[in-house]
Amino acid sequence: MQPPEFIQPDWPAPENVRAFVTTRRGGFSRPPYDSFNLAHHVEDAPAAVVQNRELLKKTLQLPSEPLWLEQVHGVQVVDAARARNNPQADAVFTSLSNKVCTVMTADCLPLLICNRQGTQIAAAHAGWRGLHSGVIEATLDTFSDSPRELLVWLGPAIGPDAFEVGDEVHEAFVQEMAETETAFRSNRPGH
Repeated sequence: MQPPEFIQPDWPAPENVRAFVTTRRGGFSRPPYDSFNLAHHVEDAPAAVVQNRELLKKTLQLPSEPLWLEQVHGVQVVDAARARNNPQADAVFTSLSNKVCTVMTADCLPLLICNRQGTQIAAAHAGWRGLHSGVIEATLDTFSDSPRELLVWLGPAIGPDAFEVGDEVHEAFVQEMAETETAFRSNRPGH
């Protein structure tokens, strides 16, 4: 087995904020989940997911067990200091040190957010439904600092050259905020 691979965000977060994005390489899962799958909600072998999560904690020397969310493409944000594992939410925040905020994405957008002092952090999972419903706004509302004092890193996500949406997604955004029209381009009829 090769060691896990990570993407380390290139952002000006304070030194006390550690952030990583996993890749699919370096774990125990077999195809089609190969190899570093951390999700129990897919049909991967549960034992492989447990091994991968243990490998994650060991490799990154995490200070605590990550809070694993049951993500539902909504706007619920939970406090990592109060929530128990598997809360239905799409974002997590904390103002305590040594708490691990975690979101899982495949093609959706992960956001990492912290204040300039590194005393408040959050991670958000933003698919189109969550974006439309306000998951980013709900996450930002957990911060006591003004938006000017926040740092945001947009993680890897699927882009327009690899994914298309139907008219219903386009219409949902444009009907609510006409200025979002510039975020779409026609690819083929209905898409």
